[in-house]
Amino acid sequence: MQGQKRSPKHGKKISFSLAASTLALGLWASVAHSQSDPNEAAAQRGRKQFQQACGFCHAPDATGARGPDLVRSPLVAHDKKGELIGEVIRNGRPDKGMPPLPATDEQIADIAAFLHVRALEALRSSGVPSDYPVEKLLTGDAQAGKHFFEGAGGCKNCHSPTGDLAGIARKYSSIELEARMLYPEGKRQSAVITLPSGEQIRGPVVHYDDFVIAVRDDSGWYRSFSRGKVKVELHDPLEAHRKLLDKVTQADVHNLFTYVYSLK
Repeated sequence: MQGQKRSPKHGKKISFSLAASTLALGLWASVAHSQSDPNEAAAQRGRKQFQQACGFCHAPDATGARGPDLVRSPLVAHDKKGELIGEVIRNGRPDKGMPPLPATDEQIADIAAFLHVRALEALRSSGVPSDYPVEKLLTGDAQAGKHFFEGAGGCKNCHSPTGDLAGIARKYSSIELEARMLYPEGKRQSAVITLPSGEQIRGPVVHYDDFVIAVRDDSGWYRSFSRGKVKVELHDPLEAHRKLLDKVTQADVHNLFTYVYSLK
């Protein structure tokens, strides 16, 4: 497995195929990009486990009851292989009345697969108009949003209202702007792979699981390696966005959007 290469031409065919299928998801494709279609058998097992253990609070279809809607949950949207969902299942959220749930790694993976299926179903059936009235989104306080941007949100560490965000409200419709704010796209995870010889391979991550990592190197070659035989350093440009999930509130989101929308 280590050092396997595929030609750039071969990779372009694969990339074109993936891009074509992803494009069909439309505006919300950025969320689906991080959630490739889960294994159907795992999702079916997860459905049964979810309904038994979680359905009373979150409804059998995960759309919410006493507990919140998980189909459109930012945490589920940013989860890749159950790492975020699993943390909540194992530790619970005592402050919100959710106890820890005893579950194996396999059960958590199945529940995550089910939630990803539900999220994808919602994405594919969504039809939010691009001309959605901005007045329905501007419910926050711009000054509070600016304070969050410059302070607790840490947004200023990567963004600037006079730089990359200058005039951004003129570039997108209101609903597109909010979607891009919550689910930024176009920034892929990259990796530095160090071989036993000391040679380093760098590039965007094409595939990553418990056994194999694959990147596309600077020459365009598809390079795959057994994870047990190499050292892997992952770099996620959206890590800061993911870390916000545990502390951002609905008020923060509304305030931040109102501030960002003012950047005309």
